[in-house]
Amino acid sequence: MKIPDSRRGAAAGHPRQTVGMERTPRRGVEEIRAGERSGVLHPENLRTFHARWITPRGPAGRVVETYWHVRWALPDGERIEQTIVDRPAVTLSIESGDVVAPFVVTGPRRRAWVRTISGSGDVFAARLRPSGLDVLGGVALPTLVDAVVPADDALCPGIHGLLRAVGRARDPQARADVFDELAARCLEERPPGPAQRLADAVVAELVAAVRDRTGAPFADGFGVSERTVQRALRSTLGMGPKAIASRIRLQEVARLLAGPGVDDLARIAAELGYADQAHLVTDFRRTTGITPGAYRRSLDGRRS
Repeated sequence: MKIPDSRRGAAAGHPRQTVGMERTPRRGVEEIRAGERSGVLHPENLRTFHARWITPRGPAGRVVETYWHVRWALPDGERIEQTIVDRPAVTLSIESGDVVAPFVVTGPRRRAWVRTISGSGDVFAARLRPSGLDVLGGVALPTLVDAVVPADDALCPGIHGLLRAVGRARDPQARADVFDELAARCLEERPPGPAQRLADAVVAELVAAVRDRTGAPFADGFGVSERTVQRALRSTLGMGPKAIASRIRLQEVARLLAGPGVDDLARIAAELGYADQAHLVTDFRRTTGITPGAYRRSLDGRRS
């Protein structure tokens, strides 16, 4: 079984020897589809929403991996419990409707998490590259790991001001335009240092080559020590390379299990670089709270 290439925001042409970012892509708007590596464990729910990726443009692509926009309007009394295994990242969002706050900072997650969706609402968000929080002048990372924090003026005035300016724009693409401009200004004022650039390049590589194993040989490809990679990732995402690689790999496991006719765990484990099927099962259960088999059966139950 060949693992299909279905990555979002991965570097195109990503030599490990260069600690930097890929070329800035042109603006694009694409539907978030069930068959891609989105981290949404029940991708059939995406049909309920108006969900789109919006590509950052210009220098902003060095700190923003992707923008995304979701709009929903559910009947009265209907609720969706959406479980997500997201990529370790800091996300800045502007939200309306039945939401936590109008401006939100969501930190990297070490486990799957659940968002309850009801009523009607709208979210425009920017998923940052590892360097993004430092460049944009955000809050201290330790307060964000496994947290959802209202981006109020007292806690994080820089982020609050940025999101308030972006939120004045009339529609998602206009908001992306404003965010692009403000991010470019921040890059001029606070360009990422070597550790931040290394973290960006490492995560881009792990996203692009989901089978990669971390450790000394992996770090050698960037011309640095394993310890240097660990420090760069912990300072920007609060997690080590093994945990980040595991999360990205689990997103691919979930994507494959949610697809039609793919249920051979031993072959998936081999293709994705797990030691064996047992390691895949343990990793999946530890992160999501259920086994791959139970997850697959839950999908089949929803389809029937």
